[in-house]
Amino acid sequence: MKNVYEIAAEVDDLNQTILSTFSTPNHKASRKYPEDQARFRPPFALDRDRIIYSGAFRRYTGKTQVVYFASMLDEQLSSRSIHTLSVAQVARTIGRLLRLNIDLIEAIALGHDLGHPPFGHDGEKYLSMVSEKYGIGQFHHNLQSLRIVDEIAKKGEGLNLTFQVREGLLSHDGEVHDQKIAPRPDKSEAELLEFVREKEAGTDISMMPMTLEGCVVRITDTIAYIGQDIEDAIRIGLIRRDQLPESCTKILGNNNGQIIETLVKDVVENSYGHNYVCFSRGISDALLRLKEFNYQYIYKSEKLKTNHERIARGFDILFDTFMSDLEHSRSASTIFTDFLNGKSNRYLDTATNPLKVRDYLSGMTDRYFTEILRRQMVPDITLGDF
Repeated sequence: MKNVYEIAAEVDDLNQTILSTFSTPNHKASRKYPEDQARFRPPFALDRDRIIYSGAFRRYTGKTQVVYFASMLDEQLSSRSIHTLSVAQVARTIGRLLRLNIDLIEAIALGHDLGHPPFGHDGEKYLSMVSEKYGIGQFHHNLQSLRIVDEIAKKGEGLNLTFQVREGLLSHDGEVHDQKIAPRPDKSEAELLEFVREKEAGTDISMMPMTLEGCVVRITDTIAYIGQDIEDAIRIGLIRRDQLPESCTKILGNNNGQIIETLVKDVVENSYGHNYVCFSRGISDALLRLKEFNYQYIYKSEKLKTNHERIARGFDILFDTFMSDLEHSRSASTIFTDFLNGKSNRYLDTATNPLKVRDYLSGMTDRYFTEILRRQMVPDITLGDF
C-alpha cells in the first residue's frame, strides 16, 4: 500500500504534465525559512491553507468593500470577504483554461487584500495620513498584506509563505488599468524590500508580478469588482441600471454575470499560449470607461461619504490614544488586551510603537473600530465599584 506522501508525489507529477510551460511548477517554490517536515500538500496549497486559517482572513467579513458596514446593513451587499472569494473563483477559471498553477493562483487571490483596514480605500487613505504624521511613511494595503503574512500573523511569528505568494500579494493592484500584464521573473527579496521602502516614502510606482499566476490575479481583481460594485450600488439605490453607459453595456453587458463572462472569455482567448494575460483593445477601452463611470457615480459619491469626516477623525483619535497607552504602559488598554498580549517576543521586540498601533488599527473590522472609538468618546455613566 502506498503512503499518502507517495500518492501526493504521484498526483503532483501527473498534474505538472498538463500545465503550460509558462506556469510556475511546484518545485520552484521557495521559502525564507526552510521547512524540513514532509508535506502531502503542494507548497502553494499549503500557503493557501495557512492564509485561510489566519485571523486576518476571518476578519474579511467585517470589512468594507464599497459600502460601510455592509455586512450589518444588508447581508447581500459585498464585504471584503465576498470580493476576495470572487477574485479567487474567477482567477481559478482563467488559470484552469490557461493551464496554470491553480494552488498558486488561489493563495495569492485569497490573501491579496489581507492588509485592507476598516472602511475600505477611505480607511486606507486616512490611516496613511496619520501614519505619515507619526513618521512611518504611507500606508498601502498591499504592503500591509505582506507585513501580515511575514510579521503579524501566527502571534507575530509569520506564516513563512513562499516567495512567489508573498510577491504576488505585494504586486497585485486592481486600481491600475492594465490592458496587458506580462510577468517579470527573477525578482529578489531585496527588490521586494526596496519596493516597500519606496512606496512608504510616497514614490508613485507599480510592480508587475513575477509569475503568470500573479498576473492572472492582478487582472482578475478588476474583473471581480467592477460589475459587483455596480450591483451593490443599484441595490442601495445609488444608481439605476439604465444609467450605465451604453457604449460599455453593448460590449460588456449590463449586469455582473454578463460583465464577468465577457471579460473572462476575452482574457482567455487573448492570453492562451502566451506568457502574458491580456484584454483585447476594444474590451479594454470599454472596461476603462466603465471604471470611470464607477468612480464618478459610485466610489466618489457623496452619498457614500456621509461619515468619512468622522472616520478620518476616528483614525486620528485612536492612533493618538493608543500611542499614549503604549508610552505610559496602560496595560488595560485594548491594544494590549486584544492585540499585543497575544504577540511573540519577536514581534514585540522588532515593531516600533507607531507600527504596533498601525498594525492594530489596520486589522480592525468596521464594527470593532466603531466600538473601540465609542468607548474612547462616550463617557461611562455607570457608577462602577467603590
